[in-house]
Formats: sequence, C-alpha cells, structure tokens
Amino acid sequence: MKAIGYKKNLPIEDVKSLQDIFLDTPKAHGKDILVEIKAISVNPADYKVRANVAAEGDAWKVIGWDATGIVKEVGEDVTLFEVGDEVWYAGDITRQGSYAQYQIVDERIVGKKPSSLSYAEAAALPLTTLTAWEMLFDRLQVAKDDASKSILVIGAAGGVGSILVQLAKKLTKLNIIGTASREETTAWLKELGADTVINHRNKLSEEFEKYNLPAPDYIVSLNGTEEHAEEIVKVIKAQGKFGFIDDPKSFNVMPFKHKAVSTHIEFMFTRSMFQTADIQQQHNILNEASKLIDAGVIKTTLGENFGTINAENLRKAHAFLETGKAKGKIVLEGF
Repeated sequence: MKAIGYKKNLPIEDVKSLQDIFLDTPKAHGKDILVEIKAISVNPADYKVRANVAAEGDAWKVIGWDATGIVKEVGEDVTLFEVGDEVWYAGDITRQGSYAQYQIVDERIVGKKPSSLSYAEAAALPLTTLTAWEMLFDRLQVAKDDASKSILVIGAAGGVGSILVQLAKKLTKLNIIGTASREETTAWLKELGADTVINHRNKLSEEFEKYNLPAPDYIVSLNGTEEHAEEIVKVIKAQGKFGFIDDPKSFNVMPFKHKAVSTHIEFMFTRSMFQTADIQQQHNILNEASKLIDAGVIKTTLGENFGTINAENLRKAHAFLETGKAKGKIVLEGF
C-alpha cells in the first residue's frame, strides 16, 4: 500500500522529513478494523510527533490522527462495524497513523461517518471534536443549562476552537467569549457562535475591561498557555475551572490557589493509550457528533484542502500548520 513516513526527525523543509513509501497492507484481528482511507486532516500533534518522536530501528514511522474511510476487514471480536461501513476516527498515537491507504484501528474509538458530509469535510473533525467534547464535558464538566455562566476560549479560531465554540453554543447555555487577532478569524468565530470576540494580542484583563465582560467561570487555553498564564489568573472567576491542551514548557498552578481554581489537562489519546475502562466513550462521542452534524446542528471546520495525500502536499500542510495561521482544519484526500 502507499504511505507517507519518515525515519529521522527533520525540519519540514527537508524532503526526507516526510517521504512517499510502500508498506505491506495490515490485517485486522481482535477488536481492530481495517479501514481504506479516503481523506485525512493534519493537526499540531502531527508535526510535534514528526519533529520529536523517533522511528523504531530501521522501520518507517507513519503518523496522522484524523481519517475517514470504508471498513474493508474486521477482526474476530468486532461487534460495532461491518465491512462496507463508512467511518471516521482520530486513532491511537501509539500505533501507525493515517498517512496510508489502509489503517488498523480499534473499533471502540471509531464512529459512523456523518452521511451528510463528504469524506474530506468529515476528516476535518474527529480529533478536534473528541478533544473539544472531552474538555467541555469530561474535564471541565460544564453546566449545560446554566445561562449565568460564561467561558473564555483562548485561540478559538483554530481546529479545536472551531468545534468547541460550536459545541458550547449548541449544547450549553454558556456565554461564549473567544479570542482571535485577525479580521477573518474574528468573523469566523462570530459565524460559529461566539457571543464576543476579543484580541489575544492585548492583555486579556484589558480586553475584559474594554468590553465590560464578567469574569469567566471556565477558561480553555488552546495555545499560548504559558504566554497568557498571568492574565488567565487575573480574569478567571473565583472557584472557576481552567483547562488547556497545548504543551507549555512550564506552568505554575500556585497563582490559582487564592481563587481555588481547578486545573485540567485534556489529551485526546489518553483513553486509547491506556486502554481505559471507558475507552468506548470515544465511539459514543463520535456517533453523537455525527448525529448533530447530520441534523445541521454543527458544521465541518474544514479550512483548506491541500489536495492528494502524498509527501509533497503533507510537507506543505505541516509547514503551513507550523505558522499558527491556519483557520479551521487542513485536509487532504485520495491517493
């Protein structure tokens, strides 16, 4: 099968950072299904792993954690899917990824693809939807029916933010404050449902004062957590909840002590990495999200289509994603 992989951690400008290769097609056993991949999307996890996680021995490492496709084979213990089903998933960071024509994935972290979306449109969503859903409802345990509460989403126009804002708007009564720094991303957030958009290039406390905003009960930081840490402490409501998904070099929770703020880290791969007792919750989330999409409640966050799935286009996608200027998600489709 065709695939894209690497053997050495190299800057994306190097043509060997991601290469077109051929690998044997894997077989499905146990709870695994074999998926013929139709479309993928790229995430910050892709370039972080490419730059920092070495391949094993002389083997090729295949990354990628968002895919849509068709089930071609099922393991002997599979009960949730049949051959021919259209599926979507984010996968497992400990296994070979979705930069390939075929991929093995545990059925318990796979959902039925929204029938109303194309493969490319749907590929934009699994990882970010799982991350956003788990952050809101598993980590922060937001109050769905309390209209008096508000949430601040820092870096809200990116992949996770674009779906988190929609989920918060449609599934809760929260007042949603998003941050952006450009006209196009500000407009994008308002279109997705943000009640107020402030500029994260300014001090958050000054923006809150400027717009006369109440202290948020919840703050989610999707990027720049270390940079905004001091301001987060200033603006968050006493006894509030703070969650982040990025990788600050250091983060001191002690300034939160006087406000008794709880801190939460969301990592979408935890359930699959540790085979948690509730691993199948990701199957449930993806199926629920699929229903919401087909009902027109939430929409795809596809930003740009970079064309065919090959090394050259993936290198371009990684390079663009590393600039931090992406609006929505970058997808690729077909081999």
